[in-house]
Amino acid sequence: MGSPEFAVPTLAALVEAGHEILCVYSQPPKPAGRGKALRPTAVHAWAEVQGLPVRTPASLKSAEAQAEFAALRADAAIVVAYGLILPKAVLEATRLGCFNLHGSLLPRWRGAAPIQRAIEAGDAETGVQVMAMEVGLDTGRIYATARTPLAPEDTTGTLHDRLAKLGAALMVESLPKIAAGTLPCIPQAQEGITYAAKIDRAETQIEWTKPAEVLDRAIRAFAPFPGAWCLLPDGARAKILLCRAEEGSGAPGTVLDDRLLIACGQGALRLLKVQREGKGALDAPDFLRGNPISSGSVFS
Repeated sequence: MGSPEFAVPTLAALVEAGHEILCVYSQPPKPAGRGKALRPTAVHAWAEVQGLPVRTPASLKSAEAQAEFAALRADAAIVVAYGLILPKAVLEATRLGCFNLHGSLLPRWRGAAPIQRAIEAGDAETGVQVMAMEVGLDTGRIYATARTPLAPEDTTGTLHDRLAKLGAALMVESLPKIAAGTLPCIPQAQEGITYAAKIDRAETQIEWTKPAEVLDRAIRAFAPFPGAWCLLPDGARAKILLCRAEEGSGAPGTVLDDRLLIACGQGALRLLKVQREGKGALDAPDFLRGNPISSGSVFS
């Protein structure tokens, strides 16, 4: 049970390990692109190529949907970024239970956007965990953990890919032990609980009055999607996809040199990758060749 690209490596690893996949559940296809044609989720598309049966209910709350799930008589349900709430009837319908792969070190960053919030908060490390699911939001007992340090240059894109790979291996390693009853299941700590709220586009506008280190973390947390944005000196909108905090001072938003060093409320940001609206993303030197920006100009 999964939807975005993050879930595909786990499904692929389960197939490769020889598990019988009775059915794949994913969110319904959604309109996408200029033609607004219905596009299946990444998990849905991958499963269809493999010849796996796919179901895409809009909800699992109805008695009919729950009966269809129970009729599979599955040993277990593996849930990775599915995006739908599993009712109690679904959680109790398999022989072993439902097991979630979560992209944080619980109880830190329960909720929808754990990868982004860990980067934005400046966490030193994060990881993935295999959790026994229950009715509460990411409150279940923990079976297994894989950790990774957060590098200063990590974006949500790079960390997403690393955690997806770590998680796939962790789930495949854990599942036989869970089935055999040989893997301890540890309750989550009751201290240090935080919630990773879904990213709101309203928070992605860059406020140059904030400290450079804060903006650096936010820009990396929102890259590559939805992208932190600002207005260029010529008024055009642009996403900043990669940057680095450096020393520098000036009125917030002011360009301090000819290589895109921008003054912040405290310190300065060196812009490393920029995407002008309607254009492709470019490294700073390439961007400047087509969009000259002189020292003293102002970003807003």
